[in-house]
Amino acid sequence: MTREASVERRTNETDIKLSFAVDGEGQSNLETSVPFLTHMLDLFTKHGQFNLTIDAVGDVEIDDHHTTEDIGICLGQALREALGDKKGIKRYGNAFVPMDEALAQVVVDLSNRPHLEFRAELPSARVGTFDTELVHEFLWKFALEARMNLHVIVHYGHNTHHIIEAIFKAFGRALDEATMIDPRVKGVPSTKGML
Repeated sequence: MTREASVERRTNETDIKLSFAVDGEGQSNLETSVPFLTHMLDLFTKHGQFNLTIDAVGDVEIDDHHTTEDIGICLGQALREALGDKKGIKRYGNAFVPMDEALAQVVVDLSNRPHLEFRAELPSARVGTFDTELVHEFLWKFALEARMNLHVIVHYGHNTHHIIEAIFKAFGRALDEATMIDPRVKGVPSTKGML
């Protein structure tokens, strides 16, 4: 079974074409118009062992908000479609990632119940030209569209770039674990009989 999906989303603010493969090799081909987000998604893809292609054009002359948000929406939709009925998956994933002085933890439950718990203080409002509040926006839209329970906990750190980088690496690794096929699982890992 090939677990992959493609999504296209066109609005007056953005035009996005995205393809995502759960069982990849950490390969990315990313054109997002938001350089810092591109860097973070490259890390997410590499550490999650996914394959991700994005061609996104947005109204970045206003700011990065619409493009970042809509990529999160598309990526969440692609993940949900790629996982299908979720039979055989582990469902849960947990990863700690240090980045110099920062330590981030991300915990995932592919529960079909969307929630984001974001326990992270980002010391700087910007990294380069990127508005750091968009990290929350991206993760929330991703979790909402993928219908996952996503917990982000930054235990400590003072460099904003390092903190965000640790979050994205940990997210990739936690999601990789949650999407893995466990041969012991018959059907889906839920007493409800569905996810």
